[in-house]
Amino acid sequence: MNQVDEKAKLMITKAKDLVIDSIAETMDLYGVTRSVGIIYGTMYFENNMTLDEMREEIGMSKPSMSTGVKKLQEYDIVKKTYQRGNRKHTYVAEKDFFQFFNKFFTKKWEREININLEAIDQAQKVLNDIIHSEVANESNQEEAKEIIDLLEQSKSYYYWLLSLVEGIRSGEIFQTFPITDKKLRK
Repeated sequence: MNQVDEKAKLMITKAKDLVIDSIAETMDLYGVTRSVGIIYGTMYFENNMTLDEMREEIGMSKPSMSTGVKKLQEYDIVKKTYQRGNRKHTYVAEKDFFQFFNKFFTKKWEREININLEAIDQAQKVLNDIIHSEVANESNQEEAKEIIDLLEQSKSYYYWLLSLVEGIRSGEIFQTFPITDKKLRK
């Protein structure tokens, strides 16, 4: 390879690294470790990769790679693929960021909805026991009623978030916010 081609190859690698780093940083903002973000970002630029290829490319241990890839599979943004004649598992990353958004965020939001609605339900049962208790004093019963009212109000957020998840999954959101080919200008 001549010097011009070597320099071009280094510049391509640098450009990829900039994007991989930004993907890792962004995923870190949403609770996914930076190393898992680096795995996804690296896979984004490749077609199929084995754990060994990822390890070689990124420099992580194979167990860390395996754990990271499993996490990405949980979000359904990396899939195990089959290649005829290859005994090793290969993986491919979701390259469509709209699908990534759909899969990644809806899973996180569903988890938030389920955890919080379950906690609210359990808390309201406890509070209702206090309200209907014959031995609890009036002050505690009033506080329990206030908390139940507050929790009831918070449910509207979780139901709204659930409808957002459903709108993203069904594609309905793209009727209100259509996908365009507009380029952002700085």
